Order: sequence, then C-alpha cells, then structure tokens
Amino acid sequence: MALSQDHSSNGRAAAAQPIVDASGVNYTLEVASRPLHILRNVSLRVEASEVAAIVGPSGSGKTSLLMLLAGLERATSGKVVVAGQELTGLSEDDLAVFRRQTLGIVFQSFHLIPSLTALDNVGLALEIASPDLSLAQTREAAAAALEAVGLGGRLHHRPAALSGGEQQRVGLARAMIAKPRLLLADEPTGNLDQETGAVVVELMFELARQQGTAVVLITHDPSLAARADRVFTMTSGELVETRSVRD
Repeated sequence: MALSQDHSSNGRAAAAQPIVDASGVNYTLEVASRPLHILRNVSLRVEASEVAAIVGPSGSGKTSLLMLLAGLERATSGKVVVAGQELTGLSEDDLAVFRRQTLGIVFQSFHLIPSLTALDNVGLALEIASPDLSLAQTREAAAAALEAVGLGGRLHHRPAALSGGEQQRVGLARAMIAKPRLLLADEPTGNLDQETGAVVVELMFELARQQGTAVVLITHDPSLAARADRVFTMTSGELVETRSVRD
C-alpha cells in the first residue's frame, strides 16, 4: 500500500549502499573541564529493510548514538553516513532538510499533538516532509497510513480518546508516512503492555520491510531484541554485535 509520493528513483540510486554506515565514531563532551567519553570507536552498518536492535544498560550511550544518526548531535571524530549523506559537515539547515526527507522516529512517549485528530497528526508529518502535496493528497495518504496500522476506524479521534497502543500506532503511521530511508525507535514499547507492544512491533517491522526502510531500535526488552535481524550490545560507549540471523 502506497503511503505517500514515490521515492523509487532515490531508492534505486542508493540501492547499492547501506542506509547506515557509521565508522570509528567517537563522541566526547566536556564535563567540569574534563572529557566524558560517551561513544568509543563505534561502527554500525545497517542495510535497507534490516532491523538492528541495540541493548545495554542505561547510560551506556545508546540514545547518544541515535542522536548522532539523526543529526541532532555531531560526532567528535569518525564518519556518520546515512542514506549516502555524510552528516558531519552539514549545516543546521541542511541537517533539518536531511531529517525531513530521510528519517522517521518512534518515541517511547507518543508525542502526539493533543488538539489534533489521528488523521491530522499523521497528515502534518507528511505536510512538513512534502509541502508540495495538496491537502486532499495529504489527507488521503494519512488515511491510508492509519488504515495500514489498523486504525481506519479511528481517523477522527484525538489522542485522549485512544488507548496507549492506538496512540503508538498513530506515532508509527506518522513516522512511516513519508517512506523514510531510516526509522529510529527509542524504546517504542516502553509504555505499552507486552501484548500490545508485540502488535506494535510486528506492524513496525512489517511496514519497514515493505518500504525498504532500515530500522535502528533501542530496547531493554529481550523478547523485542530477539525479533530483530541483528542485535548489538552497548557497554560504556562501545558497541559489539552479539547476534545475527546470518550466524
């Protein structure tokens, strides 16, 4: 099911390269005039349609890595390449365009706009990503995206009228509406019960694979991590691959 305009030519141009290609990444902050090494020589390569889960204790650097992949923080050294774009040297304006055109993000907290319906929450994301679309095209695509996550009967409900699982499915539809090359998910089931979380995860993986989207997710849930194609463990800023379906 098409969720937005066709990006096939862009996809063909980048088909031969990974979506995420980070190498030798270090991220250091100054705290009380002393260096705090958050990421140490991290490398990560994720292909289209591949799901990579990152596990590890709180404070180990998992979220910092996602921030670097999103262009919200800059690596101290090393290379961060996403969808063929080297992020290190981009200006803030260029990074904003990169995020709009390339990324989808699913949060632990749903971050829906309370005053907007499910349809308008999803449609707003597409309007920002593709401002040339007409209102009718945007609303049609938003309705299709919500239908794809099983919320075709909830288009005009505001967040307060939706369950937690339904709100996260709206968040997933919003993240996927513009067919992102990379989906970043930070504890996407953290506020859901196990059964509801499993439904959301299945939808997330299914939509990502249908659209050729690479997924990098952070989770503390071993059962969720086990469903990924590859699992990485972050410890004290160092990333090590600990399981792969290719093993």
